[in-house]
Amino acid sequence: MKKVEFSKEQKTAIARRVQRYFMEQLDAEIGTVSAIFLLDFFADEIGGHFYNRGLIDAHEALAARLDDVFDEVWKLEMQTAPVHHNA
Repeated sequence: MKKVEFSKEQKTAIARRVQRYFMEQLDAEIGTVSAIFLLDFFADEIGGHFYNRGLIDAHEALAARLDDVFDEVWKLEMQTAPVHHNA
């Protein structure tokens, strides 16, 4: 799996959300650098779990769609008379 990476702008925006969360939920201030370190930690340590969950969800969605496609293809089958083999 490729490492989860964000642009500087994305990291800054996410860090602001982390800071807001700390303030609103924990009544604690966290600096921008600390918020970015926390973001990097979560991306490195548990990002793969979220990535894998996304792959599972995508696989299930695609499998369901393919089942529908296969069903539609089988509906195109023509009725034919049985073929008898003379032995």
